[in-house]
Formats: sequence, C-alpha cells, structure tokens
Amino acid sequence: MTKTTTQTRAFSLTVEPTLTDDYGVRLEVATGNPDHPWQTIAHVPPANLAGVADPLQQALRESRQPRTVLSASRRKSIPLDEPAGVRLALALLAAEPVNKHSRRNAILSGIVAMSTEEAYYWYAKATGPHANRARRALRILLADDGRTGLTS
Repeated sequence: MTKTTTQTRAFSLTVEPTLTDDYGVRLEVATGNPDHPWQTIAHVPPANLAGVADPLQQALRESRQPRTVLSASRRKSIPLDEPAGVRLALALLAAEPVNKHSRRNAILSGIVAMSTEEAYYWYAKATGPHANRARRALRILLADDGRTGLTS
C-alpha cells in the first residue's frame, strides 16, 4: 500500500518600497530547494499596483491578514494561504501584459469567479512548460475583445 502525501505550496508576498512612499510587491512561492528557497512568480511595480489592488486585498482577506499589512514601511514578507496565493498568482500572471482597462477588469473578474479547482488548473498551466501559451489562452477565454478571430 502506498501512502500519498499532498504537499502544500507556500506563498509569500514581499513589499518592495521605493524612495518615495510608493511600493511594489513581489509574489514568491517556496521551491523546496535549499539553495534557492523562493522563486518569484510575479512582480508588480508601483505604477501598476492600483490595477491589481482588488486581487491583492482578496488574497490578504482569504489569508486572514489585516488590510493594513501592505505599506511602504513593511519589511517582513506576508505569508499567504495556498488557495489565495494560487488565485493571486494567476491574476497577476494573466493581467500583467494587458493595458486596456476593460480587458484587465474582465480577466480579473473571471479569475475571481473561478472555482478553486479551476484556479489550480490554470495556475498549473500558467506556470508550466508552455506558460506563455496558457496565459494567452486564459486571457482570450476571459476577455476576448474580438481581435483574435476566434468565434464560439
């Protein structure tokens, strides 16, 4: 009889302060490798932080972190629960290259509406060997604006 163990991913949100009162954030996942214990999944510069404020606040809420934990003076990383980290990573990865506000909002709304299982599926695809193709597919699925030539 083989015993299966499920290993949970550890997610961490790190605040990156700037010289002003602004800050960016970096989302990291534990790798289990002692030489490189954390891998950066997504980075949000200060200029783009307002566009992903809702997914950030949702991840903090789901991880039972106070809303005020994000500030430019924060030095310690913020641990996130696995489902919240997966959903936040997916939101940051999918919405990162999108400049059009309506598409970005549609993508973020679609990720919020996903079931946990669906979010895990897309996270695995978006961080796997064909990550760029999977991210594009997710963006088309959630916010196709008719430019792709695909019809349903």
